[in-house]
Amino acid sequence: MRVTLNMSSSVISIHRVEGVISAQPHRPEPCSRASATLDGPGSRITRPFKQRSNPTTPTPALYSYALLTMLWSSIALKCAAIAIANDGAQAVFAQTWPTVPPSKAVGRLPALGWNSWNAYRCDVSDAKVLAAANSFVSLGLKDAGYQYVNIDDCWSLRSRSSSTGRIEPDPVKFPKGIVGTAQAVHALGLKIGIYSDAGTLTCAGYPGSLGREQLDATTFSDWGIDYLKYDNCNVPSNWTDSANPPGGDWYNSNSAIRFRLMTAALANVPRTIEYDICIWGQARVWTWGARVGHSWRMTGDSTPDWAYLSRAIAFNVQYLKSVDFFAHNDMDMMEIGNGNLNIQEQRTHFAVWAFMKSPILLGTNLAQLTSAELAIIKNKELLAFSQDTTIGTPAMNFTVPGAPVTSPPEYYAGTSSKGVHVFIINTQNSTATKSFALSSVAGLSASKTYRFHDMWTGQDLSGTVAGNARFSVSVAAHDTVAYLVVPVA
Repeated sequence: MRVTLNMSSSVISIHRVEGVISAQPHRPEPCSRASATLDGPGSRITRPFKQRSNPTTPTPALYSYALLTMLWSSIALKCAAIAIANDGAQAVFAQTWPTVPPSKAVGRLPALGWNSWNAYRCDVSDAKVLAAANSFVSLGLKDAGYQYVNIDDCWSLRSRSSSTGRIEPDPVKFPKGIVGTAQAVHALGLKIGIYSDAGTLTCAGYPGSLGREQLDATTFSDWGIDYLKYDNCNVPSNWTDSANPPGGDWYNSNSAIRFRLMTAALANVPRTIEYDICIWGQARVWTWGARVGHSWRMTGDSTPDWAYLSRAIAFNVQYLKSVDFFAHNDMDMMEIGNGNLNIQEQRTHFAVWAFMKSPILLGTNLAQLTSAELAIIKNKELLAFSQDTTIGTPAMNFTVPGAPVTSPPEYYAGTSSKGVHVFIINTQNSTATKSFALSSVAGLSASKTYRFHDMWTGQDLSGTVAGNARFSVSVAAHDTVAYLVVPVA
């Protein structure tokens, strides 16, 4: 038996010697013509067919029955057909999904920047975005390495253009369009980010990009966008995951496929765009995120309180092995400057995001930051650990025999191009002495002597510590100490 697929932007026909079966395509872009010879009934279907409940929403059905594959011309997607060739049984259309990886031209290190949501929610505007960009320059944040100025939800009109289908900026909030804002940000030597959603609507009810991935990626590229935060709201039921995906591989889950579609679309535009998967830690994203984007959210939305910090750290610490160059667990936007965190908690917030190599996207009105808060977010040594170009892995928690078990863990060690670092969080509600044997830390030798360099102050502590001895320090409640441990003999 021979099966030929004739594919256009409106109809896909599967021709068989016994007859013709037609179906609508699952994507608006045309597939190229293809044909294949079937081997008979020896193959099998690995997932049942799902009929689309909404003709405007693509259906996440996967098949492998006598799979026919070919390149999807515009965004490297594949189209496939399945024929059941047993005594004239029916043929069914399906498609395999894109496996295009994210760009390696961007996203090697954790993103440093600012995002509008925590500060302004839906009250975002060109004026507020440009105020943040100008603050990057005037406050020395640009010189410290911060570069992305990102617009979150609510920037568009409620409906797409009736003539072009494109998402349109709200002309009241952005009177010069996103293009005008982007040009002003770029003129400062900075980069700009935008927000969309892998659902039918954004979290605030504005147009989402599901089913419009290529059009929206092209629009963002045309506007000069450098970064995309892609959220996870308003997902049609046929795109959700009610059980484990085929073979237990979450890369092939409906959730991952929604984000993979945008990866392929971004690969097909002339502008390089960094891609953050805002999936809130769902669908075991840490197992497939690096194959789809540059960073991926591990939590729900942040709040400016110690309870959130504790939960985010405790969850993320379980999956730090997923972090390396081009691959970053995103612990969500920073809450420094937003009111409910004391200075010790803000130090912990920043230090942990830095040593776990999460993106650091500030989320406040930058003009209102205190000098103490600015000193935290501009700390050169913690930023250097985060942005190390030689070693991409984060600090990991280590076990201290005899120490109480806490959630999150309190003791961490990691390596940078400068050497071995130790970080200690005091999770208790009062000042406490923290102590560990240097022999507990990978990379330290019992036969050597060390000095401890305080990464917060940039100064060495007095004295030295033998490699076979213990180090002790008093740590304020909810504070974090950070050291570079330097061999001296």
